[in-house]
Amino acid sequence: MKMLTPLPPSALPVVRLGDMVVPTPIMAEGERAATRYVEFFTAHIRNRNTRAAYARASSAFFAWCEQHGLTLPAVQPVHVATYIEQIGRELSAPTVKQQLAAIRMLFDWLVVGQVVPHNPASAVRGPKHSATTGKTHMPTRDEAKALLTSIETDSLIGLRDRAVIGALFYTFARVSAATAMRVEDYYPIGRRMWLRLHEKGGKRHEMPVHHSLQEYLDAYIAAAGIETDKRSPLFRTVEGRSGRLTGEAMTQPDVFRMIQRRAKAAGVATKVGCHSWRARGITAYLENGGLLEHAQQMAGHASARTTKLYDRRGEQVSLDEVERIVL
Repeated sequence: MKMLTPLPPSALPVVRLGDMVVPTPIMAEGERAATRYVEFFTAHIRNRNTRAAYARASSAFFAWCEQHGLTLPAVQPVHVATYIEQIGRELSAPTVKQQLAAIRMLFDWLVVGQVVPHNPASAVRGPKHSATTGKTHMPTRDEAKALLTSIETDSLIGLRDRAVIGALFYTFARVSAATAMRVEDYYPIGRRMWLRLHEKGGKRHEMPVHHSLQEYLDAYIAAAGIETDKRSPLFRTVEGRSGRLTGEAMTQPDVFRMIQRRAKAAGVATKVGCHSWRARGITAYLENGGLLEHAQQMAGHASARTTKLYDRRGEQVSLDEVERIVL
């Protein structure tokens, strides 16, 4: 079988069913197959990011099938294995494993819907991959301090940006959880302020607010005048260059661009992003004697193995040991 590189999604031969793009091999099996395909992404996959990633993976796979003259019923385990081996030459192991998971889950859905008799991806094994340290770039302690202290506090935008970065750092929050917060998600219990984070899968994660973060949030909310607007977004976009906030919530790209600007202005050499502050916060907590199981709970991780990926204490140990190599 001739190996071909999958076409990018924009070049795929597709048919639209409502707002959903359906690959031609699926559409060729009739309306029931097309409807079942659409339902997989709209009804079965609830997370928006997972839905988008799985849709790209499925579209690329069915484009490859069409290039090789494969109809939906003709797809066999050898075809899926060949495709996975091919993309493994260009993509990382985690990406290949994600694409295989998307194909396998989609075929499971089609089998249950009696569109195909069996799942050709169920017997296919993905590449081996194990990680003890995450790939997220993390600023050093000095870089993190420099960036936060470089943010001006005499402007509303500066107060907002400091509060956003502070929330990511002190709560170990994902950026999607931070941007989803409303003003009412910052609330008192007794004399202590708490934050309610809206995590993946509709989960709500509540935790007390660090005193520094409380200072950041109080200053920002007071300057923005949004304390009584409880149902509105906590972190809002800016109206052009006016310096005035809109009623719209910041998005992940908004936060990423803001962090890039602030890092550049502060002279931060490390390539940092939104997730960098989650790693920096977890590492700082563990460096100061915090327990891994508590970090897991604070980060909202289902497994301590996931939390361990954010623990970068070993990197400094390795650097110290390397410096012992002296002629």
